[in-house]
Amino acid sequence: MGKWSAMWLFTRKSVTGALFGLTISDRYGSIVPVTGSSMHPTFSACDARFPGYLKADVVLVEKFCLEKYKFSHGDVITFKSPTDHKQTFVKRLIALPGDWVQVPESSEILKIPEGHCWVEGDNAACSLDSRSFGFVPLGLIQGRVTHVIWPPQRISQVERKKAIERISPH
Repeated sequence: MGKWSAMWLFTRKSVTGALFGLTISDRYGSIVPVTGSSMHPTFSACDARFPGYLKADVVLVEKFCLEKYKFSHGDVITFKSPTDHKQTFVKRLIALPGDWVQVPESSEILKIPEGHCWVEGDNAACSLDSRSFGFVPLGLIQGRVTHVIWPPQRISQVERKKAIERISPH
């Protein structure tokens, strides 16, 4: 009887801990690895010599901004790809609903529709972003990247960089 009681207690605590962890991750924040070079130099590109999470910067993503879509120009955000919802991207928020944005390397100026935003990678030559797939619905945003937490030598707050010269407010 004692063996089953201990197993039940362990199982109950494990399930409770998992549910608590999922709730925290879903509502308040999460930890996300950043791969690829589209956000270089803000985030380091993968190093093929190391496996798994050691390949890329790992960042802290806060989700309080999702409550009322409180974002600012220049924030780095994570979002689901508008073309493939299995992919998650990390990009810089360039323009918000109602803004006018000049498309890079073009004379085209677009108005951002309500409920959408415009995102770009810091390394334009290697970035799949709004220049490729257009406006991103705000509902696909998963959070705002606030800090690099891995590797230890790169621990820092993520800087907000605005593209002021390309944006015209409402």
